[in-house]
Amino acid sequence: MIRTVLGDVPAAHLGRCDYHEHLFQVSPLLPGDELDDETASGAEAAALRAAGVDAMVEATPTGLGRHPAGVARISAATGLHVVHTTGAHRTEHYGGGHWLTGCPEAELVRRFTTDVRHGLPAVDARDRGPTAIGPGGTPVRAGLVKAGVGYWRIDAFERRVLAAAAATAATTGVAVMVHLEHGSAAHEVLAALAADGLPAHRVVLAHADRNLDPGLHAELAAAGAYLGYDGVARHREAPDSAILGCLERVAADGGADRVLLGGDVARRTRYRAYGGLPGLDYLPSRFLPRVRDRLGEELLHRLLVENPARVLTLNPLSAA
Repeated sequence: MIRTVLGDVPAAHLGRCDYHEHLFQVSPLLPGDELDDETASGAEAAALRAAGVDAMVEATPTGLGRHPAGVARISAATGLHVVHTTGAHRTEHYGGGHWLTGCPEAELVRRFTTDVRHGLPAVDARDRGPTAIGPGGTPVRAGLVKAGVGYWRIDAFERRVLAAAAATAATTGVAVMVHLEHGSAAHEVLAALAADGLPAHRVVLAHADRNLDPGLHAELAAAGAYLGYDGVARHREAPDSAILGCLERVAADGGADRVLLGGDVARRTRYRAYGGLPGLDYLPSRFLPRVRDRLGEELLHRLLVENPARVLTLNPLSAA
């Protein structure tokens, strides 16, 4: 089963999944790019659904303006399966003195585990407060735990979050998504999580394609980790053709079963419903046809359907 904001669904029902997007997000690192309007975010989700995507991961973790009840309403209105994250981002997203960055590891474990088992808080605060309730009257629960690290850095807070994410994954069965800044420190993250008892096949390395190194990606895939390709439409950093070329080489080296595709559009100025471009549907409308033409329908099905269903399926590593 896969845990969505509207309840658990069989993995076979997930469909074509965009593994990394945001419907709500507010961060001091992104002034002016707040995603905080339920109507506008709902319109973007509807556009993604209309473009042929059946499911998405809402990748906004604790303390960054997430709105679980709003996400659940959007899911119900659009028919889009949504898997919500718990966990925490890299340190810079919280600014100085944020309550979350001072939490000890044990408290982070309790908070993340509660989000998965019992429901996300309606509003993130030091004192947990009421649980978010979906349109059907049931708690909105997380189905994935997130961590984040800096550029070639894992600071003390980020290390505690990695350890807490591993513990949460072991007992609840969710996978762990890790934000890699510019694709750095991938092997180091896997080593840290392995030291905490989490095998690589339960880890998604987000932004792997911000470092377009097919040899490195083949190594990471061979180790069992999932590679998050979510850099399309960022043409200042790399053209879509470079991402497609790297993907083709990784697939040729046997890594196709370990790649996930997403958009991570994640900015008010990039959502059409907020007045920006290119919109949440860029991935299915503009990039996926190129993947199909270059690599074939069978491989595209693996990337969009089989791989995300496998990694998002609840798989507890312990009975605790």
